[in-house]
Amino acid sequence: MQNLAAMLEVVCGVIENEAGEFLSCLRPPGKHLAGLWEFPGGKIDADESPEQALIRELDEELALEIQVVKPLRPVIWHYESLTIRLTPFHCHIVSGHLQLRAHTACRWLSPDDFGDLPWAAADLPILAEIRSRAGGASLHGHVEM
Repeated sequence: MQNLAAMLEVVCGVIENEAGEFLSCLRPPGKHLAGLWEFPGGKIDADESPEQALIRELDEELALEIQVVKPLRPVIWHYESLTIRLTPFHCHIVSGHLQLRAHTACRWLSPDDFGDLPWAAADLPILAEIRSRAGGASLHGHVEM
């Protein structure tokens, strides 16, 4: 079993558009979990809050400025080589034009379509939470863009 002191702290953005769809991104070849879909995000640096890390990561990876709306349930996941604590945040786009800087593809999916893609295992509990909260509606009622 992994030592919890070695747990990697990461964040991801559950970005919802006006149609109630969520942005999914494909991990590139050569990276851990290559070929699997995920909610975009990354590691939390020592000098930043989870929200600051998410804002930085989504700017770096997707050229998007986002507004963090609310946290979702954190996920602790044990991969073969590491353990992560993934903190997801529901958010929406404030500005920017989506550019794939760290992924090979992206798709907007409704919760009903989540099962169409092979997802990174740590994202599966987040998908389930979105499905249970959404019930066909957005997580926060509407998105102002």
